[in-house]
Amino acid sequence: MNSTMKVERFLSLPVLGVLSVMLFLCYTTIFIFLDDWVGLRTSPGTLNSFFFTLFASLSLFSFFLCVLTDPGHVPPSFYPDVESTNAKDNAEQKKCDKCFGYKPPRTHHCRVCRKCVLKMDHHCLWINNCVGYWNYKAFFDFILYATIASVYSTVLFISCVLQKEWGQIKENSLKFFYVMYGTMVVGLTLTLLSLTGWHIYLILHNMTTIEYYEGNRAKWLAAKSGQSYRHPYNNGAYKNITLILGPTMLKWLCPTSVSHLKDGVSFPTIRDNS
Repeated sequence: MNSTMKVERFLSLPVLGVLSVMLFLCYTTIFIFLDDWVGLRTSPGTLNSFFFTLFASLSLFSFFLCVLTDPGHVPPSFYPDVESTNAKDNAEQKKCDKCFGYKPPRTHHCRVCRKCVLKMDHHCLWINNCVGYWNYKAFFDFILYATIASVYSTVLFISCVLQKEWGQIKENSLKFFYVMYGTMVVGLTLTLLSLTGWHIYLILHNMTTIEYYEGNRAKWLAAKSGQSYRHPYNNGAYKNITLILGPTMLKWLCPTSVSHLKDGVSFPTIRDNS
């Protein structure tokens, strides 16, 4: 991807909207609520300002990686190893009827990007990019750090509200601002907590969002025929985490640590461990 295309990724209303919300949240949290609560020049103010800025910066950095990192596309030379795959795998490695190329396992065609994306999770409007094999870790770290920063902001906001003497404040505009801000930050926090919890569940089961819904249908069809279904890439919680976030626990929250990722066209399955 050339530099012009990278810049164009940010020329999107949803992306600019996310950046605006993040910057607004950072400014108001530090320079309004934290300053009003304990003061920025005090030790508690300096300490809280440092930690909040740290999580907000990590969130912003991960967000930039999500937007700029290519999620991964099928190599032009890819051809399925038909002899070593059974009928079920072979069906998954069929040709894409839009790209007219072979699709590796877990690959799906994105109608927005108009390409087949390796281990596609979903197309995310808010990063103007697909979430796939190469940027999923950055996406997870982004929502995790954003959740921590949002929870932190909510705690500082509530602390500021509780110590304020509202009986002496006559400006209705200030009260309205606090109500609107509280509604926004609490709503954002709950949304991010739900999103982070959802992706923790997916990581523990080594699933993508697409595979989750495909798995529900497969379970229903298997139950109708008196059989059971298990997600083929679920290798156990810890192994699933290491396959996605990396083998070193200290690097799980580092969005640039992706040396454990291979080519994105083959994945260990339950059969490989049996």
